[in-house]
Amino acid sequence: MSSTPRYRAIADDLIAKIRSGHYRAGEALPAQRELSASYGVTMMTLRQALQVLSGEGLIDQRAGRGTYVTRPSAEYPLDTLRSLGDDLRRQGLPLRTEVLSAALRPAPRALTRLLGDAPAGLRALRLARVRHLMGRPAVHQISWIVEPHASAIRGTDFTETPLYTALADAGARVHRATERVRPALLTAPVAARLRRPAGDPVFVSERVTYDDRGELIVTDHATILGEWMEIRAERKATDLSLHWSGAFTK
Repeated sequence: MSSTPRYRAIADDLIAKIRSGHYRAGEALPAQRELSASYGVTMMTLRQALQVLSGEGLIDQRAGRGTYVTRPSAEYPLDTLRSLGDDLRRQGLPLRTEVLSAALRPAPRALTRLLGDAPAGLRALRLARVRHLMGRPAVHQISWIVEPHASAIRGTDFTETPLYTALADAGARVHRATERVRPALLTAPVAARLRRPAGDPVFVSERVTYDDRGELIVTDHATILGEWMEIRAERKATDLSLHWSGAFTK
């Protein structure tokens, strides 16, 4: 005999139906009386199940209008050293990576400044990608990978292999990263890639990743549609440091 409460079993069934597309984002769920009858439970039990879905952000209950499936959002955790793609895959979200370009090019000024004593004519691998979540473009990402890793991974199929996996296979030892996430407005070139109007609000993530000797491996610039992502951080005594600046400082 199952020890799972009836409301939890109903909630799990509804969650599975939402994630499978049986109930789609923006659509209304059947009326509560219809759902309670189909599951053979009281209205109180059904409402307990709906509270679970509401707490997970999967439904929006509108007074007098019904219950609607919300668009699922992906978490962007700040307390891991995984790549963005790895984080999304771990959440079980349908993710497709579109590679726009991957080629050795002259390193941009911002990268050479970070490297300090970079030689003249330095080249790096510029990797441009669009991340598609649930069939729609949600993230535009440009990564610059320095040598010797650039040449080692330039032939990788990044539609299938995550960047950090390719770097690890090439001998890179990711040790730490600094990251800044800020609000911004969608620029015209990126807007075209994400199929959204220029000027829409977005998050911009700028990350610099280093190896265990303190040498730079890769820089990332990701433009993230705000409606698809929520940023979360687990605050611990020593593992994460958040610095607030901008409008909150005087």
